[in-house]
Amino acid sequence: MCGIVGCTANGNVRPFLLAGLRRLEYRGYDSAGVVLNSGDDSPQLNIVKTAGRISHLEGKLGANPPHGTCGLGHTRWATHGPATTANAHPHFGGDGAVAIVHNGVIENFDALRSRLIGLGYQFRSETDSECLAHLIAEYLKEFASNADDVVRRGYQPLVRAVQAALAEARGTWGLAVVFRDFPDVIVASRLGSPLICGIGDIGHFLASDAAALAGVANNVVYLRDHETALLTSENMRIYHRDDGAVRITTQQLQVSPSGVDLSRFQHFMLKEIHEQPESLENAMRGRIDTDVATAKFGSIQLTPQQLRQIERIVLTGCGTSWHAGLVGEYQIEALARLPVEVEYASELRYRNPPMDHRTLLFAITQSGETADTLAALRETKRKGHLTLAICNVVGSTIAQEADGGIYLHAGPEVGVASTKAFTSQCLVLALLALYFGRLRHLSFEAGLRIISDLRSLPDKVAQALECDATVRRIADRFCHCNNFLYLGRQFNFPTALEGALKLKEISYIHAEGYPAAEMKHGPIALVDENTPSVFLLPRGPVYEKVLANMQEIKARGGPIIAVVEEGDTTAAQLADELIQVPAVADFLQPIVYIVPLQLLAYHIAVARGCDVDKPRNLAKSVTVE
Repeated sequence: MCGIVGCTANGNVRPFLLAGLRRLEYRGYDSAGVVLNSGDDSPQLNIVKTAGRISHLEGKLGANPPHGTCGLGHTRWATHGPATTANAHPHFGGDGAVAIVHNGVIENFDALRSRLIGLGYQFRSETDSECLAHLIAEYLKEFASNADDVVRRGYQPLVRAVQAALAEARGTWGLAVVFRDFPDVIVASRLGSPLICGIGDIGHFLASDAAALAGVANNVVYLRDHETALLTSENMRIYHRDDGAVRITTQQLQVSPSGVDLSRFQHFMLKEIHEQPESLENAMRGRIDTDVATAKFGSIQLTPQQLRQIERIVLTGCGTSWHAGLVGEYQIEALARLPVEVEYASELRYRNPPMDHRTLLFAITQSGETADTLAALRETKRKGHLTLAICNVVGSTIAQEADGGIYLHAGPEVGVASTKAFTSQCLVLALLALYFGRLRHLSFEAGLRIISDLRSLPDKVAQALECDATVRRIADRFCHCNNFLYLGRQFNFPTALEGALKLKEISYIHAEGYPAAEMKHGPIALVDENTPSVFLLPRGPVYEKVLANMQEIKARGGPIIAVVEEGDTTAAQLADELIQVPAVADFLQPIVYIVPLQLLAYHIAVARGCDVDKPRNLAKSVTVE
């Protein structure tokens, strides 16, 4: 949610701020703004902000926009107060001495607001964030009243003022502050909301997402909770709330500019759907050991002896990651004969289920910042359980706090509706199923067969993508419908849930996923000529059962779209529309069968004129509870 960019440099930073904000549009937002310090003989903070898209902000900046060598930009996803220009960030503090941008939630803002009003501060917005701006301005009077002393002490009084203000706040924040009287300085701090400092040729950069730094920073520093960064055009220093100055450890930025460009595609979602053969290859690379017919993971940080003692696995996540967990439950129980439970992270953190010492938790997340998943992981760690992460973003909070983990290596996922991250999560879970299976009971020969199936998967997904033209035609036929049912069994029950979610997310059509056999226990009441049913129908032990369910829909006049194996002629006799995909081992079917469902959601959304990459009310990384 919300996005932050910042820069202090030897040159005008406005072009970077706007370009960085554009690269963060995918996170979801409803207003945008920038603040620039003029940096001349009479420095001042110039704020321009607006409700709506970044294109509106560019229009408001006009033909002669303000310049500055230091500034911040922000995209806001409304929480406290509606999406208005007044509530957009940045916010002034005091008489304009500071300006701030903030991601997160300040839980005690009411009490802080009342106290600050009593001190004479005037609030111009309904946001919780503005109280931080005024609180920092108040502490500047104490710590930074003498400008010459602030400069002489290397701007540390500015850090102390920000830290003192945050000591009074309860909640979460990714916070960045610029100062009217110190036009080269940005102070940034984080607690529960990501911030990344970038080192570039012309200065220092700041962002809430590495995508904004692609092409301008080669090396980055991921701030940890309770750390505060002091950035100038020439220097970067980091301080911990309790430990003082922190030794800076840089990492190479692993996001290339091409990863956040559309290339030849109309939308990022379509680009990412078509990137799945490559992202699956990347997820497997270096993780298969044919000598011992198993998978291998260099970053799990647990020995085979420790993992052999595990008797129960809990998979937790939200949204699409929860669906991937359901796929993983089927995979691990089938291949490893190990009990698995899948929990919504938002429920797990409060449900307090019994978990013994032989239980291992995997937190599944694309962003590594999902608030509910992070809270569930922390609660599980607090009770002494082993925690691992399956994550796509290097340096993210969940990746840092888990005892170990597995990166997806899927590359940036810009579209709000997850596609390649989902299939990569399912593949990593399949590799884990193989790994645990070989630890427990799978034979060497069985392991080799599974490896052969895994290695064929990218080609199978590439073949599945060839259904694009067929799916587009089907989408044009049914895009007027306002209700869809998605029906699958066994491994493809989670696929049905994920397919329905994709349609809901980007086309705003009501859709529900069910086990196919459950259709007659209620959902069949919805069936009519304007409610298509999407069946997932691979060959297998329940093939005839699902055909019988299709007969029941057909008898009631419901249109049927069937996703079947290549060469299936039986289903064609019942289905109104047929989508063929290549045959694949049952534990990998969700990765292949989801492809036409992703394309169906995409083409229906396009046909309905929806904003595919930035669907209404949604955010890429949900960092609030």
